[in-house]
Amino acid sequence: MSTFLFRVGRFSYRRRWVVIVAWLVMLITAAAAGLTLAKPFESTVTIPGTEAQRTLDALAERFPSSRQHATGTIVVQAPKGKTVTTAAVHQVVDGVVGKARDVEGVTTVTAPSTSGGSVSADGTIGVITLGFKAKSNAEVSTTTRTALEEIADHAREEGVTAELGGAAAPKASGEHPAGQTIGILATLLILVLVFRSLRAAVIPFATAMVSVGLGLLLLLTASHFVTLQGTSMTLASMLGLAVGVDYALFIMSRHQKQVRSGVDPADSAGLAVGKAGSAVVFAGATVVVALAALTVVNIPFLTVMGLAAAATVLIAVLVALTLVPAVLGLLGHRIASSRLPFLRSSSKRRTKPTTLGMRWARVATRLRVPVLLLSLAGLGALAVPAASLQLGLTQSQGEALRAQRLIDEGFGPGYSSTLVVLVEGSPGTAVPAAEQLTTKIRALADVGSVSAPQPDGAKDAAVVTVTPDSGPDDARTKQLLSGIRQARGSVERATNTKIGVTGTTAVSIDVSDKLSGALPVYCAIVLGLAVMLLAIVFRSIAVPLKAAVGFLLSMAATLGFVVGIFQWGWLASLLGTETTGPVISFVPILLVGVLFGLAMDYEIFLVSRMREEYTHGRPAAEAMQHGFAKGSKVVTAAALIMVSVFAGTAVAGSGSTTGIGLGLAAGVLFDAFVVRMAMVPAMMAFLGDGAWWMPRFLRRILPDVDVEGERLTHRFAAAHSHGTQQPAGQSATPGEPVR
Repeated sequence: MSTFLFRVGRFSYRRRWVVIVAWLVMLITAAAAGLTLAKPFESTVTIPGTEAQRTLDALAERFPSSRQHATGTIVVQAPKGKTVTTAAVHQVVDGVVGKARDVEGVTTVTAPSTSGGSVSADGTIGVITLGFKAKSNAEVSTTTRTALEEIADHAREEGVTAELGGAAAPKASGEHPAGQTIGILATLLILVLVFRSLRAAVIPFATAMVSVGLGLLLLLTASHFVTLQGTSMTLASMLGLAVGVDYALFIMSRHQKQVRSGVDPADSAGLAVGKAGSAVVFAGATVVVALAALTVVNIPFLTVMGLAAAATVLIAVLVALTLVPAVLGLLGHRIASSRLPFLRSSSKRRTKPTTLGMRWARVATRLRVPVLLLSLAGLGALAVPAASLQLGLTQSQGEALRAQRLIDEGFGPGYSSTLVVLVEGSPGTAVPAAEQLTTKIRALADVGSVSAPQPDGAKDAAVVTVTPDSGPDDARTKQLLSGIRQARGSVERATNTKIGVTGTTAVSIDVSDKLSGALPVYCAIVLGLAVMLLAIVFRSIAVPLKAAVGFLLSMAATLGFVVGIFQWGWLASLLGTETTGPVISFVPILLVGVLFGLAMDYEIFLVSRMREEYTHGRPAAEAMQHGFAKGSKVVTAAALIMVSVFAGTAVAGSGSTTGIGLGLAAGVLFDAFVVRMAMVPAMMAFLGDGAWWMPRFLRRILPDVDVEGERLTHRFAAAHSHGTQQPAGQSATPGEPVR
């Protein structure tokens, strides 16, 4: 592979304009297709096959009026000492109802009613229910939301508290450019420090933007054929930018070092792509495998998100192998120069016998047991909150949160966690079965109220509404749902009916349960695949197992950190978190997929340098130290770039984007600097030669991919010693000059 990649890198360098124009043509073509075929993104999360979703679909067929449309609320609260039925307050509320009916996009408006249960027991809080033309909350236009906000503002001026909830609430401000700008500036600063050149520092960022741009344009094109969520675009752009910069960094840092040592730039580009590019290919493969493996959990929206991100990573790998050396061809020898005097290396610095990386590697060798114990203790302490992980679909923020708090205050938390029971049978069995089940439900714990059965037109189906005493995220509500599903069995058998439970709360619980069940299976699959891949890359048993265990430790710490932030309220004042609650259901499994791929990236980039030194004949401990000294600087820079990009996305986003960005930033921090930078050198020192042991039968079976490019080095040296410029295996004209 390394020989093939050498040819790719050298061709791209020497035929730079052909490669650059080819990528530009692909960008233009993708832009034309994407802008022409793009369709709106989906905002709702559904998992076909869950009971709640099946029942929801059946409910829409039996009761057409219940078909899914966006709904919202305007929650009003009377001034102190008054109620919503007080004449002055009632007049204001009636005005709100009347004006809301005239808003474009609003189809129904239901005024607060004591008989309808939409006025609190003390009469101080009322709920105005809105129905919209739009099918989902995300499709409600900004114009409609703005008009409703103006109506609420007018009510506030009249002394009545009014808060918008559901689809009526203002959309989250979403993007905060300052966060993204800080992340980009931090990335550029790190690249400047690595390359000691602003001109060179811009290249990884520019080529990464090509990866992201092409990836997003292809996703826009795909949205015409498959359903995409906005989170898919966010994840793809965030991951594409991070790995795109990192992969270019690995190749360019080796190229710059080689050119500074006197290697011809064209040959250096080939060698850099052949050696560092081999690591990039396998590192990218682990990320793609981890993301593509989301398909096996059979959850459609996760499958689409995983494949979308995997496609962007694949593009980033191709860009790093071709476009990066092509752009390097525009610089030539100038890649070795520094235009920033304060960052130029002095002669004293160049002859310094040991680097910081070498000093730390020696410390980790000497104190390997304390380093391992301290790392384990730190990660273990951070992982403690993970034991209390709770999953949910949404978390209210801003005005929607204030509306929810008013509802909880006036009606109790169960008002927002209604369960809908659908009984399907015949005209003579559906209603009696519903009545029997109603009796059983009233005997369960945590039941606030149960409605009388409501039959459909044919009277072969009936609906019962159950209002819990607890909120939608409360464990007692989940127990009540389970209790209803257990109680229905005897009724179904006795009446020959079919009974299902649905509603927003039931859908959320079923989605969370399915995702929780899929997480261990997914982890087992990606770990198994990665161990096999790393065994091929390093021809070792201990290194892949060590990498897998290290990832599990960093992942546990990451989940603990996420739980601490979003459930326990750590750093709430600093992050501006208004409330704590369950972690959004799909965040943990996405964190596992993305962080696993990135963790294996760092493992490959760092340990491949150690193996390169080992294959050169150094003793195991010395090879680890020299390999760590050579690889730690670029891995540190890559990790810091990842943290900057992910943290910037967390600050810039909202909702699930914040959770994903913050989790990825923390996960990279833990894995790169605790596991890879501390535990890996300590463990490699502890294992010694055993780190590179593999049974003979496996050595014969597994292919030798030469990821460290050892054969390429020998072939290149042999070719040059004979006056040629090609690696062995290629013909060359004797005496051909080296260009």
